[in-house]
Amino acid sequence: MKKRGEKISMLYVSTHDEAAAAAAAGIHMLSIEGKVFDAAMREAAGDCFVQVGLPYGGWGSFQGRPLATAEDYLRAAFHYAALGGDAYYCSASYDIQKTLADNHIPVVGHIGLIPSYISWTGWRAVGKTADEAAALWRHTQMLERIGVFGAELEVVPDRIAKYLSENSAVLMLGMGAGKYADAQYLFTEDVCGYGVNHKPRHGKVYADLGPKMKALQDERIAAFRAFKADVDTGGYPGAEHTVPIRDDEFDAFLTSVQD
Repeated sequence: MKKRGEKISMLYVSTHDEAAAAAAAGIHMLSIEGKVFDAAMREAAGDCFVQVGLPYGGWGSFQGRPLATAEDYLRAAFHYAALGGDAYYCSASYDIQKTLADNHIPVVGHIGLIPSYISWTGWRAVGKTADEAAALWRHTQMLERIGVFGAELEVVPDRIAKYLSENSAVLMLGMGAGKYADAQYLFTEDVCGYGVNHKPRHGKVYADLGPKMKALQDERIAAFRAFKADVDTGGYPGAEHTVPIRDDEFDAFLTSVQD
């Protein structure tokens, strides 16, 4: 698709329903965090190409422990591969990414605003100066050199994204990187309008599901409260919810256990 100039659609999903909806809509790629990726999620994702996020540092753990070494990352990637993952997001060091690539693991890196690197950049666009843009290009070249096939390209100027996309074989998965990136990548919570976090400049709402989901949650809470009140007062269960036993059978039971 990159060679043909076709744009790739990509969504971040975190539930089976979101994955199934994306598959039904024909979305090309999904980004799914490892902590929620399982066989049922893979099935829900259908024909979508699934990128599984490997946790980095304090941003998560695998099987109860953070990933630290190349062997840790390799073990996690093989685990998710067995569940049906197609590619693996990794924002760790070059040597770790290279180890994954050397073992024929499809690796997605990260360029631009990288959440796990914000101690150095802060939450801002990256690449608005010539020096920063040149650093992004050097980063891109290194990713390509070590065998990384794709990269999330987050919050960089559109002309820089165009240069990177056109001058590298790396698949540029753009999030806030303008129209020239190879893919357009958004979070489901932004597309569906039910996000509660900061709304990014690049976010676009296509369905305002927030009020509907709040109303649904309110009704769910009301139903749970009514159930609890019914249990507290003895109103549930009623006779219609109870399995009966004939008197003669019950008497025979008592006789048998009392002998």
